[in-house]
Amino acid sequence: MVSRARDTTKGHGLLRAAAALGLLASAAAGWAQSASPGKAPAGKVVVFAAASTTDALQDLGAAFKTRTGVHVESSFAASSLLARQIENGAPAQVFVSADQQWMDYLQERRLLEPGTRRNLLTNRLVLIAPKGKGFPVRFEAGFDLAGAFKGRLAVGDPEHVPAGIYGRQALMHFGWWKALQPRLAPAQNVRAALRLVEMGEADAGIVYESDAKMSGKVEVVGVFPEGSCGAVVYPAALVRGAGKEAEALLAFLSSPDAAVVWRRFGFTPVP
Repeated sequence: MVSRARDTTKGHGLLRAAAALGLLASAAAGWAQSASPGKAPAGKVVVFAAASTTDALQDLGAAFKTRTGVHVESSFAASSLLARQIENGAPAQVFVSADQQWMDYLQERRLLEPGTRRNLLTNRLVLIAPKGKGFPVRFEAGFDLAGAFKGRLAVGDPEHVPAGIYGRQALMHFGWWKALQPRLAPAQNVRAALRLVEMGEADAGIVYESDAKMSGKVEVVGVFPEGSCGAVVYPAALVRGAGKEAEALLAFLSSPDAAVVWRRFGFTPVP
């Protein structure tokens, strides 16, 4: 009976995944037929941004509208998913990625406005636990991280989510990957990984420092030291065909006034 139940759950999961892929394919087809990258109605700018920037960009979008009257419509998800949606014709005008790889992906396909790409922010990778359930950790090769906690380790999917890719690099750097890989709880983006820890579904997680700072339900166990993974840099750029309003928004996101907001949410703006 247990075996059958597991098979049924797996089957439902596969059906849900297939349905999600079908919806994405349908949406992509619609975008390809009805819109070009970078196109949006006057008075509105569409931003596709890494999930970790959600809170800060919502505040900045509201501030931009107050200043200019231009509405900012934002879509937040894993950078990989957003980049592929832009490739398939999604009408984004500004793209903010959590790593260089997915910005490179669009640039190689000539889907960015030349000369608009810039490094916008930096962040740090942290190890978290549910509030009040932290544990000692040492970031050194001889430390047994797998033995430091009992349950699962929530991460962005290491196959495509930037936070998960950084996390895998860090775990491999310290020799922890092999022991922890069977206990991973891969999530569709870094915010989903954070939620698993917040809900107690995972006893530890790897997220960005900015995500941990915004949650009152987790605590930072430790900060992964510089050099244990690639530099966490957020590039931003205009999507091909973006207009003057999108150009103004990107300039605002790089401004000293915006830097104050980015810092409040745990990011470090790039000068």
